[in-house]
Amino acid sequence: MGFYKVHSATILGLKVEFVQVEADAGNGLPMFHMVGYLSSEVKEAAERVRTAMRNAGYIMPAKKIVINLSPACVRKKGSVFDLPIAVAVLGAMGIFPEKAVEDILLAGELGLDGKLQPVEGILPIVLEAKKAGFRCCVIPKSNEDEGRLAQGIQIFGAETLEEVCRWLKGEYMPQMEKSDKEEAHGTEEWDIDYSDIQGQEAVKRATMVAVAGGHNLLYVGPPGSGKTMLAKRIPTILPPLDREESLEITGIYSTAGLLKRENPLIWKRPFREVHHTVTRAALIGGGRIPSPGEATLAHGGVLFLDELAEFPRGVLEVLRQPLEEKCIHLARQQGAYIFPADFMLVAATNPCPCGMAPGPQCTCTPGQIRNYQGKLSQPFLDRIDICMEAPKVEYEELTGKGTGMDSRAMREKVMLARMRQMERFREEKLTKNVQMGQNEIEKYCHLGKEEERMMRQAYEVMNLTVRSYHKVLKVARTIADLEEKEEIDLATLREALGYRVMDKEYWG
Repeated sequence: MGFYKVHSATILGLKVEFVQVEADAGNGLPMFHMVGYLSSEVKEAAERVRTAMRNAGYIMPAKKIVINLSPACVRKKGSVFDLPIAVAVLGAMGIFPEKAVEDILLAGELGLDGKLQPVEGILPIVLEAKKAGFRCCVIPKSNEDEGRLAQGIQIFGAETLEEVCRWLKGEYMPQMEKSDKEEAHGTEEWDIDYSDIQGQEAVKRATMVAVAGGHNLLYVGPPGSGKTMLAKRIPTILPPLDREESLEITGIYSTAGLLKRENPLIWKRPFREVHHTVTRAALIGGGRIPSPGEATLAHGGVLFLDELAEFPRGVLEVLRQPLEEKCIHLARQQGAYIFPADFMLVAATNPCPCGMAPGPQCTCTPGQIRNYQGKLSQPFLDRIDICMEAPKVEYEELTGKGTGMDSRAMREKVMLARMRQMERFREEKLTKNVQMGQNEIEKYCHLGKEEERMMRQAYEVMNLTVRSYHKVLKVARTIADLEEKEEIDLATLREALGYRVMDKEYWG
């Protein structure tokens, strides 16, 4: 009987914190005491561990057993500590050699029968363990496919506590080859397509420009004009994820407990559709120990807000900082948390409560229209790159067959434009035009004399802000990329300014 220590980890927000699980078995009144700033589910581990050990064939001695989860200043939560606590207690009982777990990280929940149950956040834990130099990670068998996504580290997917004990005693040797093969991605097949939408070619064009540069997009139009249909088909033209992006998004969804066990790797860009009854905490994350919200779950993809003017103004205002900085900062008593939030915002709204303004069919009073549109503040609208009207579809367009752009043609153009951007930004840590700062705008968005004259006039007449001025230049740069032009000309600048007309018409 004596002291034993094993390594584990916990997740605070999206950050992995390594934890040392220490066990000491000594003389004294028989007890099982756990310390180290524990949440209620970690405190409950005592009964799970005691019963699981007995069903695995090990009887806990009548000793004073003290468990410490260090560092004590970090709050421990979740059931991930069940396995390391059990191994630490068995090590203190002298079951394993002293150095059996020297460079091994353990994580997993124990059932009362001694079987290991899956836990959340395995991928980020394994990735951090790899960076920290651990040789092997012992995790539940159900999490093995997820853990093996982190190539270059040994993964032992165990089914029971007894299996882990036999391995640590040298009685069992599982297959733990490092997984260095590339994952097989599925084929992107969609049952929706932009060819389903008759008419609205100008709106499709604006959508393609927005996706090509990663710009925020707002549709304005009457009910039934196809705004939601247009937005929901954006995933069909999004560029594919590279492996680094895929692992980052998979790690976020792993922490949120949203991964599929049979195929954990996320290889499609997220598309998160949020109802207008959403709370601020659900949108950007929250809680005493903050967890990721919809804005973080949309990282690398699209956040779609339908019926934008129905959202409470206070909820929309919390998006202003993430839209600008591409991350979310939350401060709590326990510390500060940073969540990634680099998403493309797509929104749709009616121009008034009845949806028919400014035509003669509108039944709303000027006050009702003003109150309805006033839910969207000018600072929020200033962060929208493209505002496009989706007008009522004419009968001739509605009955047309096989007209207009389809998703395949639009995606090919988007991919070519993205390739041009990646080639342009090969010396900077950027991948798309929306990420350009002031230095990159001055370098890559040069205007000629005629273009400069047009931009000066538009800045004064349209009452643009500095932010919206820069957004016009970024959109113009994206249009030039779609048209395979080296410089921004009058035509591309005119189109980019046209995408700012609608918000000025409705919101001044």
